[in-house]
Amino acid sequence: MSQELDYLSSCIAAGRLSRREFLGRAMALGLSAAFANSLLVAAARAQAPKKGGILRAGLQSGQATDTLDPAHVTGRSLVTFGKCWGELLMDVTPDGGLEYRIAEEIGSSKDAKTWTMKIRKGILFHNGKEVTPQDVVATLERHSDKDSKSDAYGSMQGIESIKADGGDVVITLKDPNADLPYLLTAFNLIIQPNGGKDKPGEGVSAGPYKVTVFEPGVRYGGEKFKDYWQGDKLGHADQIEVVVINDDTARISALQGNQVHMIDRVGPKIVDLLKRVPGVNIQNVAGRACYVFNMFCDTAPFDNNDLRMALKHAIDREEMLDKVLRGYGSVGNDFPVNDAYPLFPDGIEQRAFDPDKAKFHYQKSGHSGPILLRTSDVAFPGAVDAAQLYQQSAAKAGISIEVKREPSDGYWSEVWKKQPFMMSYWPGFPTQDQMYSSAYQSAAPYNDTRFFNERFDKLLIEARGELDQGKRKNLYREMATILRDEGGVIAPMFNQYIDATGRGVQGFMKHPARDMGNGYALTQCWLEA
Repeated sequence: MSQELDYLSSCIAAGRLSRREFLGRAMALGLSAAFANSLLVAAARAQAPKKGGILRAGLQSGQATDTLDPAHVTGRSLVTFGKCWGELLMDVTPDGGLEYRIAEEIGSSKDAKTWTMKIRKGILFHNGKEVTPQDVVATLERHSDKDSKSDAYGSMQGIESIKADGGDVVITLKDPNADLPYLLTAFNLIIQPNGGKDKPGEGVSAGPYKVTVFEPGVRYGGEKFKDYWQGDKLGHADQIEVVVINDDTARISALQGNQVHMIDRVGPKIVDLLKRVPGVNIQNVAGRACYVFNMFCDTAPFDNNDLRMALKHAIDREEMLDKVLRGYGSVGNDFPVNDAYPLFPDGIEQRAFDPDKAKFHYQKSGHSGPILLRTSDVAFPGAVDAAQLYQQSAAKAGISIEVKREPSDGYWSEVWKKQPFMMSYWPGFPTQDQMYSSAYQSAAPYNDTRFFNERFDKLLIEARGELDQGKRKNLYREMATILRDEGGVIAPMFNQYIDATGRGVQGFMKHPARDMGNGYALTQCWLEA
């Protein structure tokens, strides 16, 4: 609850919530009216946001192949920059609710197959044209078109038709889906003029900043959009800049030297050291993110499930949690869902390091010789250390793992989804359906384990339309078990997001969905004089 209260207090201090809205949401969390009022008074005393200046973030994961086309945005730096210039229909709040943006409200038919969104009037694109329902329709059409190869296609493929109806947009689904509003929060679904069908990489939307600089893999910048519809609440700095700094040590140095005002991916092993730096604040929050080792299920030798099971039993999760995350996380169970998700399938036996079982499955697989694992500093903080720990634990089961450290630049374009055994991460999603639809359904655009399972796909569709929460939870339990025992993902640990802000930075709002306050830090923060 403290996380939600921090968020509400930050919103009231920044002017993003009215007094009535604050009291209503605080009391909905179970607080008494008296206590909610006391929090309101304390929040009201907080200093109002300062306007002006240049706010800079030093972020990881930029590369020379970066693009502004929302359909193909994957790196963390581009996601954060996208939430500076782009505007979504809606997004997720830290307490799991919905914050409406271009969409003013959304509702469904009783069977959850027909959804109607009311589109907010008076919002302008950076080119001066008003956002219309037709622009929304065109945007969703583009991302739900398989030929567009949009990374959001996994979430959008269930759409049968989209149409404008006056000031509304009506979406008809092929099958019921109670989670559609959450699918529409995907960071790729930036609303663009004519849906981006004309110039998708132009960087024009309706966000608080207009794109002024785009140097792929180097830096991205924007200037305040004077006609932004929430200009009194977001976009406090006159200019923002994302500086791509893939090297962990260089990012820390840039923050300490006041070259940037905030950084992402602070390694757990240096958190305590950084805490002692004057003016630096650690911004850590638990959520749904996990670190993974991906195997291609359709590529030898990983097309042998006994070998995959051997590798799953050969990893020492507790050791990784202790030595890599330093306690800033929790152990995983080889499916990318933890108890932070609604309808978490509890009761599944926790997989533990078991060299005897690993040896049994390894011998049964018939494989011999070293297994090549690719990793990089940008895979996740401590990835190289994690690979070496894995190498050591697997050796106890008689499995030889060869670790290859790949360059940071090009890792996401040349290794991820292209090499059969590599390390990666998932930031987590608002719902289990979105997680599975994005990465583990057979047709998923991010299917980075090449997992193709008809039973899993069928259960996913069934769960999507099941309105009985108990039955839906049971379906998710079977899906998790299939993925755990047959899939190509090894998920040893769920990480906390650990960011850091420097001297004078105010307004940072922690968010369990993604680092950098779900990507909004540059739009929410300001600099004290």
